[in-house]
Amino acid sequence: MSKFKKKANVKQDIPTSSMPDVVFMLLFFFMVTTQLRETSIEVQQRIPEATQLRKLQRKTLVTNLYIGKPVKVEQYGEEPKIQANDTFIEPSGIGKWVNAERDKLREDEREQLTVSLKVDSEAKRGIIVDVETELRKANARKLLYNTREFSKNNR
Repeated sequence: MSKFKKKANVKQDIPTSSMPDVVFMLLFFFMVTTQLRETSIEVQQRIPEATQLRKLQRKTLVTNLYIGKPVKVEQYGEEPKIQANDTFIEPSGIGKWVNAERDKLREDEREQLTVSLKVDSEAKRGIIVDVETELRKANARKLLYNTREFSKNNR
């Protein structure tokens, strides 16, 4: 009879020399494709509820105005403020802001700009009327009032 030799333990290591390259490629991919929040909201937002809602087709043509009491009451007071992008503006500055937002769009899309009003449910109607009047003067006539869907469970 012949004797069989035992095979020596063979280690098969996984090559890790290219692992840092793969990790950095994934990190770079996620850094490029992730969209961070554009604005930090500095006003309170208790959005009212509605029974009939409609979704927008093109959200790229929508720009937001936030109206409500400031979160930092000791710094800004308790009166409702208007926030456009990351700054507080007065109603008289809305026309200038609308024109700046239109300039960001292509020329054929400028008339399709929709202003979305995200208004706190506790805000007074007077400031909303002032904003609507200034938007009318700036010829921004497409308005959108953001709401949440009404459900009986919320009551």
